[in-house]
Amino acid sequence: MAGPDGGYALGVDVGTSNTVAVLRWPDGRTRPLLFDGQPITPSAVFLDDGGLHVGRDAQRLAQGDPSRYEPNPKRRIDEPGVLLGGREVPTADLLAAVLGAVARTAVEAVGFLPPAVVTYPAAWGSRRREVLSAAIVRAGWPPAGEQGTRLVPEPVAAARYFAEVLRRPVPVGASLGVFDFGGGTLDIAVVRNEGNGFAVIGSGGVAELGGLDIDAALVDHLGRVLAPAHPQAWQALAHPVSAAQWRSRRQFWDDVRGAKEMLSRTAAAPVPVPGLDQAVHLTREELERLVTPLLRRGVYEAASVIGACGLTPSQLAGLFLVGGSSRVPLVARLLHAELGIAPTVLEQPELPVAEGALAELAPPRTRAVASVPAATAAVTSAPPSPVPTSGPGLPVSSIPVSPSGSPVSAVPGASVSPAPAGPPTPPGPFVPPPGPQAARRPLYKRPVLWIAAAAAALLGVVVAGALVLLPGDEVDFQPVAEVGRIPSADDQPYYVYTDIVGDRAYLAYEREDDGRLEIIAVDTRTAGVAWRVQTLSTAERWDGISALPNAVIAFQSSSISSTELRDMVVHNPADGVQLWHRLIGPNDVVYPFKDVLVLVQSSEQRLLGLDMKTGTVRWERQNPGKSEGLTGTAVYPVQSIEDVSGPANSSGRPFAPVTDDDQRFVQIGADRSATVIDAADGSEKKKRTNVADPDDDVVAYNGRLLVATAEDGYRLAAYNLDTMGEPANLYTAPDDRRQLDVLAMCGEHRACLLESVGSDSKSTSLVAIDLEKGGELWRKEAPDADLLIHFDQQVVARSTSGDYLFRIFDPDGNKILEREGAVGRVDAGNLLLFNEISSVADDYSVAGLHVGSKDVIEMGQLKDVKTDSCSWNTTYIVCAGTKDFLVARFARE
Repeated sequence: MAGPDGGYALGVDVGTSNTVAVLRWPDGRTRPLLFDGQPITPSAVFLDDGGLHVGRDAQRLAQGDPSRYEPNPKRRIDEPGVLLGGREVPTADLLAAVLGAVARTAVEAVGFLPPAVVTYPAAWGSRRREVLSAAIVRAGWPPAGEQGTRLVPEPVAAARYFAEVLRRPVPVGASLGVFDFGGGTLDIAVVRNEGNGFAVIGSGGVAELGGLDIDAALVDHLGRVLAPAHPQAWQALAHPVSAAQWRSRRQFWDDVRGAKEMLSRTAAAPVPVPGLDQAVHLTREELERLVTPLLRRGVYEAASVIGACGLTPSQLAGLFLVGGSSRVPLVARLLHAELGIAPTVLEQPELPVAEGALAELAPPRTRAVASVPAATAAVTSAPPSPVPTSGPGLPVSSIPVSPSGSPVSAVPGASVSPAPAGPPTPPGPFVPPPGPQAARRPLYKRPVLWIAAAAAALLGVVVAGALVLLPGDEVDFQPVAEVGRIPSADDQPYYVYTDIVGDRAYLAYEREDDGRLEIIAVDTRTAGVAWRVQTLSTAERWDGISALPNAVIAFQSSSISSTELRDMVVHNPADGVQLWHRLIGPNDVVYPFKDVLVLVQSSEQRLLGLDMKTGTVRWERQNPGKSEGLTGTAVYPVQSIEDVSGPANSSGRPFAPVTDDDQRFVQIGADRSATVIDAADGSEKKKRTNVADPDDDVVAYNGRLLVATAEDGYRLAAYNLDTMGEPANLYTAPDDRRQLDVLAMCGEHRACLLESVGSDSKSTSLVAIDLEKGGELWRKEAPDADLLIHFDQQVVARSTSGDYLFRIFDPDGNKILEREGAVGRVDAGNLLLFNEISSVADDYSVAGLHVGSKDVIEMGQLKDVKTDSCSWNTTYIVCAGTKDFLVARFARE
């Protein structure tokens, strides 16, 4: 039961330059608080007769009287007070003003101040912590302590984020380096996993080195350029005397800071100069030449802190970069070059400390969130999707996002690998955001090798759910019987994967000693090993395997930066021999067809058709809109009933893809065109303009292209794939408050929607739409549902967070079963029911269910397995365990 706080919690990181607060909701979702619409607020404070103002208000007011302004109160922590406009203000009051603004924003969001965790630098002694504790009380928060507001060292919070949100392993006894490069200071710490939590075992840093110091170096450089040619203009900027000159100086510094951030993406950036008509330009070469000496101090300090702990960099479980200044690319490059360890760096490095702090406040109910078993066919490293439904494929390395592309419970664009089987994480943001449904709870922190999220992939439906299915005979469910267990060479492999095609199961795990992926082919009927190979490639992390009838594909994970290439390795399923490999980009997506892999190359803005056996390029197509400078595309394989009638996991991803003769797919271009293409030869079959944007919800199935577009709420239209003529309007949301969360087929002539009002998951409804006549067939309440799975004409609406309920509805919308846990399809007429999908090895109950029946057939327990790793056919199931892999029979052959 949640307490009076309702299960909410708040994590706060008061930084030197900026403050971040992340709110956790009772169902586990995490979102940054928004200040003036932004997830980050300046830590600045301004004093006037009305009292203390903070954030962007303080920055604006400072333009009138800079003497009343303190931009970095945290830097003044050792001073009892700060002089503002002739009045000394206690430093604790300045920090209290910032915390008070956070409290007001939290109250506006949920109606009260939730239990909170506030972070502080590891190097702070008791006196500094006392100032922070005083500020907490003066801000009206409960006093710091076990029963009040919690105080947590910043590197400990960062480590919790690294291990529990990014799902990167830090074994008990192992240590993690945290390089916190903020606006005002550089803090470095080494934290060790003590088994019951993380502890700081060494800390240091450079107090006078931060983003502000990089800005100062750039300003000084520009001064040397401007002073000789424009002495008056530079004098006014360097030594302002009037309020107008002080405003110009502040604007100039802001523009320099903006140019610095732009140089992380471009080779040059302009800097407007007050008083001059022409802007000056900074280049990335100038930036790196100027700041390299500064950054080397930080690298040397990091080496010193690590060495003082009795460790070498190679002995660390990782080096995690946080703080806004760590996004400068040179920081990661220097650390990698000098220390020999590849840092983990995120695109929004300001957020991890605040979100990681939430781990110190246990959620009201912890339950492992379903993680996709490691084997899916259509891979991507492309933009991830929160709830893979009808959008383009999920990235192989990704974290889910909100519609704006901002994180829901992670950091968008993070250079991290999908989380392995490990501890649960709150549902959460990696990428170009899908359409309206992206605002909902992302399903997984680890979408490993997702099938094309266009409502189908690998010739099978994706997580949006299976489409209409062919009725099958009732499976003769039997008590679970172990066939055998296949040991791994490693004692307790951390990253484990399985997939299954027919009677052949494929098991894989990452070898700790050499970074190779070991793949094992097993006959499910006997648990006999057909072959066992190791990849020729090595990697810090792998994204798992994807098994097809004619190939087994392993994918490396991109781990350093968003530009790093990674290897795609294709093995022969007959003997495990490597057939070919190809380097692909971190945002590239692969869609498998009968004997072709369609590669979406985001950096080159093109599609390639790769021969499945040889990897040679059969055909090439430029992305629509490329010639006009438009970017972005989405691919949707066209599905039939047969494609989605077989076994599928708890997210609707098929294990045994059907390779029929229809190899068409639909490409949605940045120019809003829809092109029907033959995957075999890349030829264009039909094309129509002004159909959809790449991030709209789209499903290609059974001769139709369904498109949901946001127009005063949203609308659903259908196109005939053979003609691509005028669309039929099927449904218009009742009002503009309605939001589409999931679009999926759920019958030969019926589509199903999960629809909510705004972001209120309790308002979610399951809506059935008539594809022949248009209009709503029925609407049923489905609170918190965020996933649809179908078998025959029935539909399962499942919640992957909160109470973890699934509800089964018949073709008329009658609810025939409601139960905790998760479901997976055995075939068109039968389901497997799990009491829990978890990445933690344990004993889990499994049951069977026939279509149209309410009678659950209990089959006993799967012993010592991670249910999020399980794969199955119509008779056998394989799962990874603590030290080995289980093969078990659950039905009579």
